[in-house]
Amino acid sequence: MLCIFQLAGCATTGDRDFLTIHYQRNAQVEGPDRNPVLVVPGLLGSTLRDTGSDELIWGGFDGVSVNPERPDGLRALALPFNAAADGRVNDDDGVEPTWVLERAKVRLLGLPFNLNVYAGILQALGAGGYRDESLGTAGVIDYGPGHFTCFQFPYDWRRDIVESAQKLHAYIEDRARYVEQEYAERFVGTETPVRFDIVAHSMGGLVVRYYLMYGAQDLPADGSLPALTWAGAKRVERAVLVATPNAGSTATISNLLNGLSLGFLQPTYSATLLGTYPSTYQLMPRAGANAAVWADTDEPIDDLLSPELWAENGWGLAAPTADEELRILLPDLSSEKTRRHAALALQRRLLRRAAQFQRAMDQPAAMPDGLSLLLVVGDNRRTAKQVAIARAPAAAEVVQFGDGDGTVLRASVLHDQRNESDWQPTLRTPLDYDHALFLPDTHKGLTDNPTFTDNILYWLLEDPR
Repeated sequence: MLCIFQLAGCATTGDRDFLTIHYQRNAQVEGPDRNPVLVVPGLLGSTLRDTGSDELIWGGFDGVSVNPERPDGLRALALPFNAAADGRVNDDDGVEPTWVLERAKVRLLGLPFNLNVYAGILQALGAGGYRDESLGTAGVIDYGPGHFTCFQFPYDWRRDIVESAQKLHAYIEDRARYVEQEYAERFVGTETPVRFDIVAHSMGGLVVRYYLMYGAQDLPADGSLPALTWAGAKRVERAVLVATPNAGSTATISNLLNGLSLGFLQPTYSATLLGTYPSTYQLMPRAGANAAVWADTDEPIDDLLSPELWAENGWGLAAPTADEELRILLPDLSSEKTRRHAALALQRRLLRRAAQFQRAMDQPAAMPDGLSLLLVVGDNRRTAKQVAIARAPAAAEVVQFGDGDGTVLRASVLHDQRNESDWQPTLRTPLDYDHALFLPDTHKGLTDNPTFTDNILYWLLEDPR
């Protein structure tokens, strides 16, 4: 799982003052010629609330989550799946996303640390005149009356990326109708179709890319690929993807085998818990990337999404130690055998769907006229490139590092398909993009980087279209 929580401070007041001074005239321009902006966060970047108890299970300011090491916390954070062993995640688990996570506070050794999550990028957009409702309501920025220029799309980052893209489609259509109504009331005679500019971070960029390419289509049940329609391009003019793992993340292998800890003295999110999340499998690195080798032989493991590989080697939900937590997650199943059968069915389905999702995302396709895609790439940080996997008990250890932002490799953001045996000077990638901005910063730090915030406002406000 990609970790967005790093001890990186937000940009300084001086940086914000510069943006306000430089873009103040642009910020005063409001009208149909200026697209509203939509912010799409990455993995872990939306707060999650239990609709029954109204408890915030992820993203609370006094702690990022309920405790996953407690049975009640494990049940709250896991995605419930069908005990009938058809491998389906339940459509409704009583949890809903509420806001894009702006700030979080965690305690280390009893001391509170405030972590800037997405407040930096939202404040930078505010300097450009984009009025975000949550910041205005919280009193961070006084926008005065009116709000129709900046929106957040929180989503349940545990769930299938395609499902999130479908919800993004519905959200954009709803917001487009709202903005069109505002235009009609404020600018008499305006009938301009609304298009959005999107700023997406990390996994949010994959949600956006799927939406742009396929609209609200699901992945076909027969395992084939959806029709490439570029349906989402009708509503989007410019998309900025920041640190998006277009070719997956090696760190995901370690998380699905070892579990994940967000920091010193923080609880562990177990491999069993993460194994219930469809999105986690979809973030696996691509075959042929040499992202994993066997620890005892150094032989490459190419088909990392093979259900048989996971079952035979006791990975993830197939681990011999998984039943202790499966007993908590599947209380209606009385035997270890039936629980294992249900868990393996879920893992098999999610692995197959992840492989289908990756094939759909990797189709080479030229972008349609009127759509612009820009990449922001972090580099100059040591980033996991290859893991060695021990067979029994199964565990992954990073043995090789590459250039990236500490979480996502530079090559993954660019979807660089070159390899050592078939290397060439120029990039070979299925992505069709207009421009890439390279910054030596961390995965989360990119959204607060002064060079990034300056460039994002230039792209949105001044760059000729």
